[in-house]
Amino acid sequence: MINIKEDPKLNVLNHSCAHLLAQAVSHLYPHAKFWVGPVIEEGFYYDMDLGDQVISEDDLSAIEKEMKKCAKSAKRIVRQEISKEEAFERFADDPYKVDLISRMDENETVISCYTQGDFTDLCRGPHVENTKEMKYFKLLKVSGAYWKGDAKNKMLQRVYGICFETQEDLDAHLALLEEAKNRDHRKIGKEMNLFMFTDIVGRGLPMFLPDGFTVRRLLSDYIMNKEIDRGYLHVMTPSIATVDLYKRSGHWDHYKDDMFPAMELDNEAFVLRPMNCPHHMMMYRNSLHSYRDLPIRIAEIANDFRFEASGAVTGIERTRAFTQNDSHIFCTPAQIKAEFKGVVDLILDVYKDFGFKDYAFRLSLRDPEDTEKYFGNDELWEESEKMLREVLDELGLPYYEAKGEAAFYGPKLDVQVRSAIGHDVTLSTVQLDYQLPVRFELTYIDENGEKQRPVVIHRAILGSLDRFMAFLIEETKGNFPLWLAPHQIEIIPVHHEHHLAYAEEVAELFHQNGFRVHVDARNEKLGFRIREAQTKRIPVQFVVGEGEIADRSVNVRRYGQKASGTLPLEEALKQLKEEVDEKRYAQ
Repeated sequence: MINIKEDPKLNVLNHSCAHLLAQAVSHLYPHAKFWVGPVIEEGFYYDMDLGDQVISEDDLSAIEKEMKKCAKSAKRIVRQEISKEEAFERFADDPYKVDLISRMDENETVISCYTQGDFTDLCRGPHVENTKEMKYFKLLKVSGAYWKGDAKNKMLQRVYGICFETQEDLDAHLALLEEAKNRDHRKIGKEMNLFMFTDIVGRGLPMFLPDGFTVRRLLSDYIMNKEIDRGYLHVMTPSIATVDLYKRSGHWDHYKDDMFPAMELDNEAFVLRPMNCPHHMMMYRNSLHSYRDLPIRIAEIANDFRFEASGAVTGIERTRAFTQNDSHIFCTPAQIKAEFKGVVDLILDVYKDFGFKDYAFRLSLRDPEDTEKYFGNDELWEESEKMLREVLDELGLPYYEAKGEAAFYGPKLDVQVRSAIGHDVTLSTVQLDYQLPVRFELTYIDENGEKQRPVVIHRAILGSLDRFMAFLIEETKGNFPLWLAPHQIEIIPVHHEHHLAYAEEVAELFHQNGFRVHVDARNEKLGFRIREAQTKRIPVQFVVGEGEIADRSVNVRRYGQKASGTLPLEEALKQLKEEVDEKRYAQ
């Protein structure tokens, strides 16, 4: 999916179309006041105050009609530069524009505005030259947005849209949006009864229903077994800690605005943890370590909490309570490259199992011109970034650099996976950290009997299990591979009274071999039960009747396929066990 902000022509076109939207709204809602209308990756939006009037999805077609009328008027879009005093005078009746003008840089003595016909708006530009250039646009949705993003301020109405140079490009984009809608994990998760939300529990706090928890448990077991094979030691730490722990780690100064408020009890202040690093540092610190002990790989499936803004909460993709596949590797400087390579090998192994092929490595670095959000040791930053580049070069991994995307304590390698709908999603991350070992005074004894400082590698392979699950749902449309499906096999006897006993015998055989299997013994028509199993996205259906009983076989149907075939019972068991063991996706 194209990034509108990064395409110069589409950027200008969409910014101009935001003004076209505002012009049309000003015609239909004469008392409207306008805040800002920026270009975003997905097109543009405009925030507006319509007083007591509310725009619904049903109103968007009328606004589009007025936009087309404004576009066809073929008015020139004229830039004008005015002083601050003139700007205040011109927009005196609009408190939102007055606020914008008053907050402009003191050195910004000249302000630009753009006029198209009867509509004038503040803007730095640039714009297209004529309204007739905006022919192929679509308004997408409407939502609420607090003024300046502050929940204490008034709720404005935000209308989203997108504009392209040709009808073909617009149609192709709308088709992608429709595909994204069909893949939305929130929609599929509800259809499959995987998880639920309720305001009385709290926004952004997911509850996983039996089938959804089965998928989460399988993911957790999967990655833990992978880690055990590679020498990781799994631990469990509390989901709460004192504020002092986060002050010591440095997270309190840099991260407290994203944390839940502190709880004052017994003269101590506690917080729900947003990450697990400080707990693991204290675990390492609990014992003396020799260089012979290193590397030590601590891993945890850990519950964490972050107070995401209401508007940012999105299904199980972005939540306020989530579970991380987290790990911290404590090693000597000489072991960094080998450990880093081991983490990358694990990432590639996991991606092979899940069939991920379209991904890129991003080296996330500190922005040297904006160092306030990072720990303040230039020498360690330079050393860390140099070390990661060397490791990536030696591994022969293609990568690109992204300034300003580092964690506050060190640079990191992010793996950007391209989703089925064209989004780049960060699934895995590896971070090099010299800072926390200093803050927690971590040491080991080297071969000369001297105390040395270990290096910490932070890494998450699946990242947040919740977010990873959302990604998988959207990639597969809920058609999980057999090994991961909450219900693997549905056994459907043709007739209840004649074939149920054999269906239950087949179910018991597969259950004893570790499969999640269910017999649909309802007194419903065969076609209805087959269609329902398909609707539930159950990967395999066995239909059994007189022929199957006589041959000790099963008639096998796969999700999404009309054709079926008969297999001897033992052969069906053998094939499906191989599919599960090899983590295969059905073709």
